[in-house]
Amino acid sequence: MGESEPDRVAALQTEVHQLKEAMTSHAVVDQAIGMMVALGRISPDQGWQVLKDVSQHTNIKLRNIAELILIWGRRGDIPPDVRAAVEDALDRYGPTQVPGSEER
Repeated sequence: MGESEPDRVAALQTEVHQLKEAMTSHAVVDQAIGMMVALGRISPDQGWQVLKDVSQHTNIKLRNIAELILIWGRRGDIPPDVRAAVEDALDRYGPTQVPGSEER
């Protein structure tokens, strides 16, 4: 026997909800990568690596790290251990030389 119509609707509603959450999560992570690119003068791939490193070193889910970074960008505050992990990771992956800039 196949699923009943209400079961099918419920399953589709659950799937839509999960897809919406995934899209929101993806946008948050992409924005945090963008902040890492701007702050650290690194490539987007390196920005992704920074987020992964910070997540692993702090034992905080990557999406939550991304959210903390976006809050940091808006309000200027971030937990000290997360900030230290971000700074360490940025040191490991960058900075790359900006074209046309002077060497410091």
